[in-house]
Amino acid sequence: MKTLTYLLATTGLTVTLGSAAMAQEAATVAFLMPDQASTRYEQHDYPGFKTEMAKLCPGCTVIYQNANADVALQQQQFNSVIAQGAKVIVLDPVDSAAAAALVEIAHSQDVKVIAYDRPIPAKPADYYVSFDNEGIGRAIAQSLVDHLKASGVPDGAGVLQINGSPTDAAAGLIRDGIDSALDASSYKTLAEFDTPDWAPPKAQEWAAGQITRFGDQIKGIVAANDGTGGGAIAALKAAGVKPVPPVTGNDATIAALQLVISGDQYNTISKPSEIVAAAAANVAVKLLKGETPEAPNTLYDTPSQLFVPAVVTAENIKAEVFDKGINKPEEVCTGEYIEGCRKLGIIN
Repeated sequence: MKTLTYLLATTGLTVTLGSAAMAQEAATVAFLMPDQASTRYEQHDYPGFKTEMAKLCPGCTVIYQNANADVALQQQQFNSVIAQGAKVIVLDPVDSAAAAALVEIAHSQDVKVIAYDRPIPAKPADYYVSFDNEGIGRAIAQSLVDHLKASGVPDGAGVLQINGSPTDAAAGLIRDGIDSALDASSYKTLAEFDTPDWAPPKAQEWAAGQITRFGDQIKGIVAANDGTGGGAIAALKAAGVKPVPPVTGNDATIAALQLVISGDQYNTISKPSEIVAAAAANVAVKLLKGETPEAPNTLYDTPSQLFVPAVVTAENIKAEVFDKGINKPEEVCTGEYIEGCRKLGIIN
């Protein structure tokens, strides 16, 4: 079996996924995801969770639901899986504040909750598993700042900042990380936007307005994920901006990897969702067995496991993404991106 080892945030510890003992008894576990704006949940998170659960607890039943960015629907799904006998719920909340009530409901019925990807600040869950979101924000912004410096962009030049959803506590952590890097830099933030539901069209619409407002004052854009970054790039291209200033991202979606290869997007974050999903499965099985999972970190008074991802640019995309087998060249190097893949040595 192929194992994956990642460095844990703020510690020198490592974790090898797929090595937990088999669960002693069958149980029902729910995996509730927040939206369909990103393809990651169906393509990576749920398959990774389901695969690891099948290894650790073959007799367990896994229920998957996606709330499609609807807070009320997620609450219905949460109540439904409890009624179906779920003993552990892995919850990536649509609204981090509203999720506090869901944790209370679960705990009142002796159901464990694992906060997944997005924390639940107001009410500690039983565990939190995620990548280090504040570290992600800091890393993508610092990468952009370093690139602007190396490119000779003068001190005092302006950048735009596109954050994630205002109802997502993880987006707030990413924003805090971005702020820390930009505030310490010599560049100024021209304008900032919190993207409702992380929706790329909303990010694109806002970016289009800022292009009209600031024009060539925009020397870079720090976008909190690949969807919002892609929206910004679409706005720049629609406005005929040449060359496109460097734009950040996060998630290493196939579309973003292609934009990095073509030079339209400056960076993204490689964080294979299967890593966090498998870690959540390990924690779920331990909770089912009545064990206390190890917690290298604590966030919002919640025992936590935070993984440190890698910043990906054109310079290291081959080593970080393709040489590590996270994506296959044939998935990414298609059509107009074939020549760029050849130039970067991804394909011959």
